[in-house]
Amino acid sequence: MLTDKLPRESLGFFPTPLHALERLSDALGGPRLFIKRDDQTGLALGGNKTRKLEFILADALERGADTIVTAGASQSNHCRQTAAAAAALGLECHLLLGGRAPDGSQGNLLLDQLFGSHFHWAGEHRKGEDLREVMRYLESAGRRPYLVPYGGSSELGTIAFVAALEELQRQWGGRGRPFTHIVFASSSGGTHAGLMLGARLLRMPTQIVGIGVDKDMPGERPYNAHIIELAGRASARLGRERRFGPEDLWLEEGYQGEGYGVVGPAEREAISLLARTEGILLDPVYTGRAMAGLLDMVRRGVFDADDRVLFWHTGGAPAIFAYADELQPE
Repeated sequence: MLTDKLPRESLGFFPTPLHALERLSDALGGPRLFIKRDDQTGLALGGNKTRKLEFILADALERGADTIVTAGASQSNHCRQTAAAAAALGLECHLLLGGRAPDGSQGNLLLDQLFGSHFHWAGEHRKGEDLREVMRYLESAGRRPYLVPYGGSSELGTIAFVAALEELQRQWGGRGRPFTHIVFASSSGGTHAGLMLGARLLRMPTQIVGIGVDKDMPGERPYNAHIIELAGRASARLGRERRFGPEDLWLEEGYQGEGYGVVGPAEREAISLLARTEGILLDPVYTGRAMAGLLDMVRRGVFDADDRVLFWHTGGAPAIFAYADELQPE
């Protein structure tokens, strides 16, 4: 395997399920649709960040860290899984969350509390803008903190999705033609960059299609440049030195609605349709929006009838409960 030489902590249950979406495919009348169930990774009710954390927290342990620090929105799936992984490894976890401390908690925030996280509230800064301040505070208190970047989107987090594509190859095996497309929610960039890199290194004839879910991405660079650079850095970390350019990137940015975390008719329809045809839950912020993009692309004829399209479910279902009012049928 391409990633065998890197340290890795076992935190999830892999391989995650892979199966056809027969009823959804019939309802849409387009290409055959499949799903990769990273909502079933097992850690803290599942999600794709478990893959990244297996590599990232292994590095933290090798460096002697006793405290993990990361950031996200108050309903961050990444923060939930990071908090659970830290608890499982006996590490203290500090979360820098956007907004202000609520009177009560539900969804991912409730789970963060159950895992024993320490909270730092950052107001409008939901993407880790103040992480270095938290790190300095912990260092001055005698802790040995390790910084996990927003979304786990570092070189190691990216490499985790090279390993994920190797898993997919083994699972699919001799079951037929390779998938023509893989569609997923593209947010902090690590999953997208890792799938791009994995497809290149494994010589997969598969189009990697990210559905952008957020208009305001972290950092000063445009988001597409961030993904391309991250893929290149991860490639160098593996000793492969592959180069990527804009021509290698397929990022659909027309499905961001009214902004991050704002549930609209498209997300409501996608969540309801998959639930009622397949009994599978999506989340309101990431996978609901990504599925809405996939549904629209099928209906617009972006895919051919004989294509095989894989939807990579990145998890996030606990956030549904925090969006109960927005998800009520109109």
